Amino acid sequence: MISDLIAVTGASGAVGGRVAARLARTGVPVRLLGRDPGRLPRLPGTAAAPPAAYGDGEAMRRALDGAHTLFLVSAHESPDRVTEHTTAVDAALAAGVERIVYVSFLGAAPDATFTFARDHWHTEAHVRMTGVRHTFLRDGWYLAGIPAMTGSDGVLRGPGGEGRVSAVSHEDIADSASAVLLDEGTDHDGATYDLTGPEAFTLAEAAEELSRHAGRTVRYVAETEEEAYASRAHYGAEDWEVAGWVTSYEAIAAGELETVSDAVPTLTGRPATSLSAYLRDNPDSYRHLLPEA
Repeated sequence: MISDLIAVTGASGAVGGRVAARLARTGVPVRLLGRDPGRLPRLPGTAAAPPAAYGDGEAMRRALDGAHTLFLVSAHESPDRVTEHTTAVDAALAAGVERIVYVSFLGAAPDATFTFARDHWHTEAHVRMTGVRHTFLRDGWYLAGIPAMTGSDGVLRGPGGEGRVSAVSHEDIADSASAVLLDEGTDHDGATYDLTGPEAFTLAEAAEELSRHAGRTVRYVAETEEEAYASRAHYGAEDWEVAGWVTSYEAIAAGELETVSDAVPTLTGRPATSLSAYLRDNPDSYRHLLPEA
């Protein structure tokens, strides 16, 4: 009997958790993977795998044994992320996984401005090289990140220039991913889907939208590269991490994140979520910007 078990990584996170919940509602068998099984959601019809970190090939192989499809959410950013991803992919193949759906990033390329997008390109290249059935979901900036990256002082700052970004909601990513995972045909094999919002906006326009919803003035301050590194120095993060933060904005300035795709409506059968609709439906996302705050 051919297994139809779907293994979901990152099931305690924003994307993996939403996907796991959607799959559980359909009744398909789902196995949830994570470093700490205690943090995994309790969902009907799902089972938690033994603890498994991406970089632990043997643990991943055991956790994936018997699974047909692997939903691979990218690991947390780290200098070793590509190695962690390739180890997880190789473990999946050793466990008999026949299909991988990988959450990548918009504009993934070996020379992408956004340094973390390069990791995704190398991961995609490894998956392709194995010959396994695969689908890549390249999501853009998260809509949730727009208010989250805006300080309580009402300033969204970064070296994004006048570039545009087609940010996408977590819900749209999860609905799109679920549609792909639940379609056992071959239509999605080898496909790369750019998961974006319905529009590409400048960060100045995003600040104006935040102003309308928060009822106060929110400004975008276009930093230089030097200013961007200086304004983030107080976090005490490692150099590679700060470079990722800064270059994510520089990728906007370079026009690498302005793609608007019809993948979300095509896969889900409904329109993609706009920034205005996201803010309307998620007032908690900008609560720190409200005048009384």
